[in-house]
Amino acid sequence: VVTGATDGIGKAYAEELAKRGMKVILISRSKEKLDQVSSEIREKYKVETKVIVADFGEREDIYSRIQAGLEGLEIGVLVNNVGMSYSYPEYFIDVPELDKTIDKMVNINIMSVCKMTRLVLPGMLERSKGIILNIASAAGMYPTPLLTLYSATKVFVDYFSRGLHAEYKSKGIIVQSVLPYYVATKMSKIRTPTFDKPSPETYVRAALSTVGLQSRTNGCLPHALMAWVFSLLPTSTAINILMKRNKQIRARYLKRMKQK
Repeated sequence: VVTGATDGIGKAYAEELAKRGMKVILISRSKEKLDQVSSEIREKYKVETKVIVADFGEREDIYSRIQAGLEGLEIGVLVNNVGMSYSYPEYFIDVPELDKTIDKMVNINIMSVCKMTRLVLPGMLERSKGIILNIASAAGMYPTPLLTLYSATKVFVDYFSRGLHAEYKSKGIIVQSVLPYYVATKMSKIRTPTFDKPSPETYVRAALSTVGLQSRTNGCLPHALMAWVFSLLPTSTAINILMKRNKQIRARYLKRMKQK
């Protein structure tokens, strides 16, 4: 089961799992995109697929519908990937549509991880095996000014994953916290992959090779090196660097908007 499965890292996980012969269930909000990705995967990898339409940003109870869609299926792997960030770095009070953003970001980045885990974990425990991959972010490794709310939701995902792994590893369940830096996706607004900003496909291939070896991973070598360098700095220095970098990104974005 992959949430946020129609783009970026989520789509790459769905494809990579299908490539390994697994049937995949794709959950996302756009029926059109789901059908397209689903048929691509079916044709390319010759595996069964199923789609469930759900908008994780809504407060309505989407989870009873998801539960009904998963009824009677043995879920071996759950990828909690669905996520949202700011459209650009901004001071908390100045974030566009702040109240709406708070609700949506907590629902999408935090609530979905807890609720989806709640749905699939009992079945995994019955079978004494299962893998839950929670996509956090390197932004959750330090408080990240101007992406403060996003960063705080991602540290939740990291702590939740690490706590669950400790609770359930003796029962045959692997829970992994995945903390990527930038990947060339729609959300990061990076179009061209580079060594340190890999394509989702390259990133996910590397990240999957760490499952069972690391319960907490940056996913790929360039990102692990970046995390190591940051870990050598005092926390206050790291926060200052992030503030400076995000102020620059913010200024560039606002300048571009003005020119439009």
